[in-house]
Amino acid sequence: MIRLKTPEEIEILREGGKRLAEILSILVLKVLPGVLAFELEEDALRLIKEGGDKPAFLGYRPQGTRRPFPAALCVSINDEIVHGIPNEAEKIIKEGDIVSLDFGILHRGLITDAAVTIPAGIIDNESKRLIETTRKALDIGIEAAQPGNTIGDIGAAISQAVKPTGFTLADDLVGHGVGYKVHEDPYVPNFGIKGKGEKLVPGLVIALEPMVNVGKPANKILSDGYTIVTRDGSRSAHFEHTIAITEKGNIILTQ
Repeated sequence: MIRLKTPEEIEILREGGKRLAEILSILVLKVLPGVLAFELEEDALRLIKEGGDKPAFLGYRPQGTRRPFPAALCVSINDEIVHGIPNEAEKIIKEGDIVSLDFGILHRGLITDAAVTIPAGIIDNESKRLIETTRKALDIGIEAAQPGNTIGDIGAAISQAVKPTGFTLADDLVGHGVGYKVHEDPYVPNFGIKGKGEKLVPGLVIALEPMVNVGKPANKILSDGYTIVTRDGSRSAHFEHTIAITEKGNIILTQ
């Protein structure tokens, strides 16, 4: 069931999204060769706590998983598409890696969620193009998220942005409603048919998140129960914003 947010709740989400964006901007500068993923996790926890908020992912248990998520921050490197766990001592960022940072915060009872992909040092041209393609796909998806349009309009815009590049969208991984919970209705696929799906109405808060692979779209979950990787070992990039639909357009809450 889709639960729309009130104007007052959207203002709280805007506050929380701004805090999230500020923390993410600090973490991005720390993505350097030789840094442990766990160091980024510790920084994220400290910064969230200093702001008086709580991590939305830590302890979250999606349906069907055997244990709660063990971190505040997802750190996904190279072929890791999403949900990379940063708590492993051997997870070290290396020169030439691409690193996705994804997390949410609980601010005054409401959740926002965002992600970026960052180069570590000097990266190859294909990885640069992958990151830029994914960032642009998110921007184009947001442009399509206008009141009166549909979820299908968003997915169609994202897929049309990616298809000419030769890259692929990761299978079965989608955006989602957010606010009261980490994951809410509706699902927001990165593909679709214009005019199809749920209507975008004022009060709807959704997280858009294209995940784009260099190689094939197929993926698999590692034995940790969370980390999703490309099945062919190719690199993947991920960008995400939480947005609110209003009568006049949309608001990007996590910037």
